[in-house]
Amino acid sequence: MNWLLVVTGAMVGAPLRYLTDRAVQSRHDSLFPWGTFAVNVTGCLILGLLTGAVAEGAAGSHLQLLLGTGLCGALTTYSTFSYETLRLSETGARFYAAANVAASVVAGLGAAFAGVALAQAVWA
Repeated sequence: MNWLLVVTGAMVGAPLRYLTDRAVQSRHDSLFPWGTFAVNVTGCLILGLLTGAVAEGAAGSHLQLLLGTGLCGALTTYSTFSYETLRLSETGARFYAAANVAASVVAGLGAAFAGVALAQAVWA
């Protein structure tokens, strides 16, 4: 049964990642990979909220599998982040590559912490 929760979440997360990435990137005339950045930070926020909800007893293991492992696992993408950063560096856009790494780490961690804090404020 657990695998079905993961598969169901991933069935939503993967197309959502693709569609969000394309929609966000099409609105920016920049080398910076805004689409991947957006889905990764969003995934960090969702995972932070979920982690906080579980810690406060407002969510259980089934929701963790559905949203955490399934949805966020398919929504976020470390491999694309790595590839896009490498591509930026190889094409001479080293500033964008460094900015992608720094902004992704700072914004991702910030979103995760904000998600946990929000969950604690709501369910504590």
